[in-house]
Amino acid sequence: MDRTQCCLSLSVQPSRGLMDEKFIVLIQNGPPGFKLTVHAFHQSEDGHKWEAFGHYTADATGTVNVSEDLSLGGTYSGVEPMGLLWSLIPVPGSKPGLRMRRLNIQIPMEVTISVYQGHQTEGFVDQVSLASVLVERWYMAPGVRRIPITEGGLTAMLFLPPGPGPFPGVLDLWGGGGKLVEYRSALLASHGFASLALDYLTNKITIETGKLVDNKYFETAYSILQQHPQVLGSRIAMVGLSLGCAITFKMAVYSDVFKLSCAVCISGSHVQPVDGSLEQMMSFFQENAQKIRVTEENHAIMRDLLLPIPADSSFKVDVGQLQCPLLLVVGEDDQNWPAHESAMDIKEMMERAGNSHLLTVLSYPNTGHLIEPPYTAHARASNFISASSGEKFIALWGGEKVAHSYAQEDAWRKMLLFLRENLYAGRNPVLPPSSHL
Repeated sequence: MDRTQCCLSLSVQPSRGLMDEKFIVLIQNGPPGFKLTVHAFHQSEDGHKWEAFGHYTADATGTVNVSEDLSLGGTYSGVEPMGLLWSLIPVPGSKPGLRMRRLNIQIPMEVTISVYQGHQTEGFVDQVSLASVLVERWYMAPGVRRIPITEGGLTAMLFLPPGPGPFPGVLDLWGGGGKLVEYRSALLASHGFASLALDYLTNKITIETGKLVDNKYFETAYSILQQHPQVLGSRIAMVGLSLGCAITFKMAVYSDVFKLSCAVCISGSHVQPVDGSLEQMMSFFQENAQKIRVTEENHAIMRDLLLPIPADSSFKVDVGQLQCPLLLVVGEDDQNWPAHESAMDIKEMMERAGNSHLLTVLSYPNTGHLIEPPYTAHARASNFISASSGEKFIALWGGEKVAHSYAQEDAWRKMLLFLRENLYAGRNPVLPPSSHL
């Protein structure tokens, strides 16, 4: 086919949307039966380049609808409306161990979607596309406010939804890599929750003193969120991932300050020295470091650190005392944390205590540790720097790309529903303002 004779058109709707919003990619005016490649390209903030692509054949009207038509090959296959995002991989020649993470959530993730003639698998940079569209993916909806919080010695960022509020609150904790991770909180605020992202491993206090924070640090964060004039102080949830779950369990059960309406724990465990501080918790993990396995590819498997799940109650948070609804999200192929085994033990403990009616478990086969917001590119293994030890290695997170991506989409939808049901009970929920992007 002569490119000069091609009147092929490409549209992406919406071309500007939230990160968890689906889009429709439509190619029209091609010849019937025309073979083409739909390609997505993204250059991340660290300069690394990522791509995804699918192979399609135009129908009798010369049309391809990515939301409805089969991809015959590429980085994904089958009918996959959002495969151009979740199957993004580093371009050939990239260094190993890359993981895509959004750092500056005040600007969008930009993805160029293009159409190429034929079923191509490489060399896209050297070819001229038949059509291209620039797509913006945002974590912050219009009107979401981003407010640094340093009161009480905190290193935190508060995200407030558009409007006067007051809004239900979420205290958002990430895992052992430390740093202030903002993108999940920004997206939660885009869905109507005042979300406080908290750095508890690489915060100002720890940098200045060299000591890990104590439980008071988390109680201060909770109190500041609770007392904010645009937050419903009686309706606060806690969301933790990985190590953040250990903090969430401990605060939810043992703290006299925390009065949570509900809690969400993603890829975490209740196993820890109950009477210990964060420093003692990290020491406990370090003492078991000999249990870390290394694959032939030199990827570290850390799930055995907490296995077998101890019978000794002094090394497990007593979830039988939990008094708020709990949502556990676990991947059954988590190679970093024994999340599935922990969930089964938590279920058993709560059944014995008579509070299992508070528990919901979402357990996903072939899903790894890093269960992120929808359409985030899956990383089975990636570079990791421990915030506590400074050690650098490639961590094996686990998960199979397609199953993991489905789990991310399903878990996010159900988590938002769980938060709305428990934080907006008796109130009209704030609908995501994605249509205003």
